[in-house]
Amino acid sequence: MSMLRPAILLFILLALITGGLYPLLTTALGQWWFKDRANGSLIIQEGAVRGSRLIGQEFTAAGYFHGRPSATAESPYNPLASGGSNLAGSNPALDKAIAERVAALRAANPQASQAVPVELTTASASGLDYSLTPAAVRWQIPRVAAARGLPEAALRQLVETHTETPLPVFIGTPVVNIVELNLALDALRKN
Repeated sequence: MSMLRPAILLFILLALITGGLYPLLTTALGQWWFKDRANGSLIIQEGAVRGSRLIGQEFTAAGYFHGRPSATAESPYNPLASGGSNLAGSNPALDKAIAERVAALRAANPQASQAVPVELTTASASGLDYSLTPAAVRWQIPRVAAARGLPEAALRQLVETHTETPLPVFIGTPVVNIVELNLALDALRKN
């Protein structure tokens, strides 16, 4: 019994620290130093939330840039069911899914080169990717330009404007946020 009392007191102390104090401290610091990120990096336009800078959305219309495929359960880009398909590289179901995606991409993008960027055919581990490399976005420019009646040069400039390069450069590759790029496309139409 003499050893049980210190164990219970230590348990209560650690529960208060890790279950109360630490979460409150990290929440306060997050709100103080990184308010936008701590609140979900929301994209707000005209007073309405249009999405998050950190979670992709499904764009299927020809006039939009399409993001990476999502393998989340029930519906694409479902943040409550984040996860990949868990299919091994040797699984015939994965080969079939990729072949179907390649065929669909080639059919939807007949003006683009035959070499379809890999990231447009494979889903990520989270299924929530919000970005693509500039090369994968540029591959889609002919389709989007034709659907919107815009010159390809204007879309290339828009892609360059929305390309984010990490600092320092050697840490990662440049990416384009597909949600923000498609919202910028919609803003072009309004103007």
